[in-house]
Amino acid sequence: MSVAFTKEESAETASETLLPGRPISPHLNLVTQAGLKALELQLQQAREAYDAAGTIEDVNERRRQAASPLRDLHYFAERLRTAQLVPDPTSTGAVAFGSTVTFSRDDERVQKYRIVGEDEADPRAGSISYVSPVARLLMGKAVGDVVSLDDRELEIIAIS
Repeated sequence: MSVAFTKEESAETASETLLPGRPISPHLNLVTQAGLKALELQLQQAREAYDAAGTIEDVNERRRQAASPLRDLHYFAERLRTAQLVPDPTSTGAVAFGSTVTFSRDDERVQKYRIVGEDEADPRAGSISYVSPVARLLMGKAVGDVVSLDDRELEIIAIS
């Protein structure tokens, strides 16, 4: 029998293109308004990529190209389904979800981060997840409070 009539390549390719799901955090899916919009945009982009992959004629290539967008579709749909929108804080008296907090470290460095949801956290862009160790220490604290992280101290110098 000719190899052209066997399904080995398709079955092999199919198993190779089934990607494991993206891990879903066990924490509450708290989001800011910007985070909610970002999730909606990422879901739309995943849908568009999946739809584009569906137009590929070669079944094996279509499976390869659709694998990642399909995984993202499942992930972002679930994250949107479980999203809990948290309004911006109305007070700057204490660090809360959505606050921007400036603190100094023992080594004289000053850092400023906004505390946001897990999917929108980007430390390089100035945001950290509310479940990160630093955010957990800072939540509920006020300007002038000092917290210890390992063997270092952080002093809150501003909340906005």
